Amino acid sequence: MKHPDKRAEQMDRKELASYIDYSVLKPEFTEEQIIDLTKDGAALGCATICINPKYIGLCEPYVKGTETMLCPVTDFPFGASSTKSRVEQIENAANHDSVKEVDIVANFGEIRSGNYENVLADLKECAAAAHKYGKELKVIFETDALDEEQIRKMVHVCIDAGADFVKTSTGFLTGYEAHGATPETIRIMMDEAGNNIKIKGSGCIRTREHFLKLIDMGIDRMGVGYRSVPVVLDLQK
Repeated sequence: MKHPDKRAEQMDRKELASYIDYSVLKPEFTEEQIIDLTKDGAALGCATICINPKYIGLCEPYVKGTETMLCPVTDFPFGASSTKSRVEQIENAANHDSVKEVDIVANFGEIRSGNYENVLADLKECAAAAHKYGKELKVIFETDALDEEQIRKMVHVCIDAGADFVKTSTGFLTGYEAHGATPETIRIMMDEAGNNIKIKGSGCIRTREHFLKLIDMGIDRMGVGYRSVPVVLDLQK
């Protein structure tokens, strides 16, 4: 796992923003809200705006000409569609010049059932669909629903599937305590990942201290909600 060349506290706002996938995923958002938040994330220089695939066309004009791109999140938030449906969703999303990467939710019910061969077969097709269009695939585990052994196992499943990132959470899990991208969970994933796959933390990244700590640990990307972006980037007056 490659660590940054300097400590996070020494990075400027633009460098810090480059770690952020700005989350604009709430299903109740109006088109006006989605546009406003996309503009905000692009103005800050975030790596991507995470959106539901329906809104790729809506958001494209507001990232054009900026360093920010779109990251549609497919089969969200349950990850329980058929492989055929998941592949189609990825291909529809990846076939846009404005899209940098595609996120997808792993079928965490299958993971909890121990059906790793099924999960691997599915994710191989998902990764191939993204790579067909030259886009990277991030796989969301929903780590709060898994135990440590399942998290460790899934890192290797994703490596074997040819995925590009492993990712912690959707932010929409119910019935469990929300911990999200804790340093402890990220460390578990990093221990298994080595240099074979990148790490994205998401869920419960709400303080600047947490955000900077994960950067110093060597994380590659973080999903941060629109309310927390000003906090982690220290934009609050």
